[in-house]
Amino acid sequence: MNVSDIINYRLFNQQIARTAFSTPQQIVSWMVAMQAQEYAMSKWAIGLRLGNVTDADVEKAFNDGEILRTHLLRPTWHFATPDDIRWLIELTGPRIRKAMTYYERELELDNQLFKKCNDIIGKALTGGNHLTRTALSDLLINNGISLNGRQMGHVMMNAEMDCLVCSGKRQGKQFTYALFDERAPTRLSLDKDEALLLLAQRYFASRGPATLKDFSVWSGLTITDAKKPVQC
Repeated sequence: MNVSDIINYRLFNQQIARTAFSTPQQIVSWMVAMQAQEYAMSKWAIGLRLGNVTDADVEKAFNDGEILRTHLLRPTWHFATPDDIRWLIELTGPRIRKAMTYYERELELDNQLFKKCNDIIGKALTGGNHLTRTALSDLLINNGISLNGRQMGHVMMNAEMDCLVCSGKRQGKQFTYALFDERAPTRLSLDKDEALLLLAQRYFASRGPATLKDFSVWSGLTITDAKKPVQC
């Protein structure tokens, strides 16, 4: 297989050369998780893989909760579907938490504070409420918890890793958080080996040809974990 063949296979498997799908949710599901750090460009990445789909269509899918946005994998912001988001977090969350530990000590954050914040945030979002980070920060201040920007970011990422919050509807151009269980009620039960196998199968199907190192870098998994499904 030469370089040209690899490029053509990847364009086909990524649904760029030709698509088999018609909705943003179907594309995100096929891709397993799509990086969404730059929101506008991330919507474009979905749109270019679909025919006759507008920016408004992708925005509607996001606001309706057909595609969700949270921290996954390496970690950075990613789109995922309600069916996949929970097992992806459960698989990659432990490694993300390990990477966060140093900064949490630096920022003087601990599990007791995280639990208190989660309780307040969870109650505020229950019942379909979607609140911006600023609104949640103000709410914590009203409950005696004053956090700077970095601290608030870690509190919200911890809430994401706990499957407490994920993306809600946008308020104008502002992003919001919603209660995870209300946006992603599906509870696919997978042990680690099953999740590793599923992630590998869908990664190589949607992005191949690819190497083990490609998979490890993309997923944030160690080479040891990345090898397990490949060796099956």
